[in-house]
Amino acid sequence: MNENEGSTAQGFDRDDAPDLSRDGWPERFAKAPVRRGRPRVARPKVATTIRLSPEVMDYFKGGGRGWQTRIDAALRDWIGKHGEPRSTKAPDQVK
Repeated sequence: MNENEGSTAQGFDRDDAPDLSRDGWPERFAKAPVRRGRPRVARPKVATTIRLSPEVMDYFKGGGRGWQTRIDAALRDWIGKHGEPRSTKAPDQVK
């Protein structure tokens, strides 16, 4: 290693790294599946737009990262306590 090249990690010398351009490595890399993004899930979440009061947003965002997940958990908890909806209409429209 010359003096202009530093090691990439403490205790690791670049001269000790294997040559990945030989010994079948390029073929292995070419055959390797490319995985980008998040892993797929059976039931992905649905993107939506919802209007919430400023107090609700302040409360959930005040907890830092993960505020949308906490809102989702609070809504799931509410559903668990109140059961399935009885109507698709808003409560003020039910007669």
